[in-house]
Amino acid sequence: MRARILICALVSTLTLAGTATAAQAASYVALGDSYASGVGTRDYDESSGGCKRGPDAYPVEVAPRIGASLKFVACGGAKTEDVTGNQLGSLNAGTTDVSISIGGNDAGFSGVVFQCGKPWPTTCWGDIDDAKAFIEDDLPGELDSVYSAIESRAPNAQVAVVGYPYIFSGEECGGAARISEGEQEELNEAGDMLTWVTANRAHAHGFAFVNPTDPFEGHAVCDDSEWINGVSNPTGESFHPNDDGHDAHADLVTAALD
Repeated sequence: MRARILICALVSTLTLAGTATAAQAASYVALGDSYASGVGTRDYDESSGGCKRGPDAYPVEVAPRIGASLKFVACGGAKTEDVTGNQLGSLNAGTTDVSISIGGNDAGFSGVVFQCGKPWPTTCWGDIDDAKAFIEDDLPGELDSVYSAIESRAPNAQVAVVGYPYIFSGEECGGAARISEGEQEELNEAGDMLTWVTANRAHAHGFAFVNPTDPFEGHAVCDDSEWINGVSNPTGESFHPNDDGHDAHADLVTAALD
């Protein structure tokens, strides 16, 4: 009986040790663009250069919550081709968790929004239409290429594809330049298309989709509690999630990966 107890105790100890080792071995890779790197938080690691990865970005918050080490390779300005060309090297069979925010720059959203913000009589209706056409016709294939590459390089990982929140509430204020209510509505409609296409392709690959649209309601540019920066100095901080926005993203991504 005593020998049996010792054997059971040894097995329990080994099991616990194995569980602890597995937990320590969890590896989280954060891919994507400026909405993942932390642009908008105004605090960046010097070593990240133009990628502007910062300590307040949501991947930095998510990693300890899910008990994983972090490989943070998201980069401001990234498009799908930048992810496949420069970021996927961080993935391998040991990767357990992946988050990715990508597609907005492919559709040219940053340029469209700044075009909308130029003084009258400049308008951006044609630019918005071009973005919508790209999202509908070209973006699905671009996303499929990225998602397939993630599946191939990190076959054992659970993946959270992170969408984009509404930037605008439909209200004009000093921080929103002169972007009219109509233009804001059209920009949000383009955002809806981007959300639908991204969610559709994510689900086709068996990935979770994190949709921040509802959680960010009431926190757009010009709302009383902004989680998205309005027009800022420097301008690169404009129309990106601030610290509060990244805290909200961290909650959503943690729930998707935990």
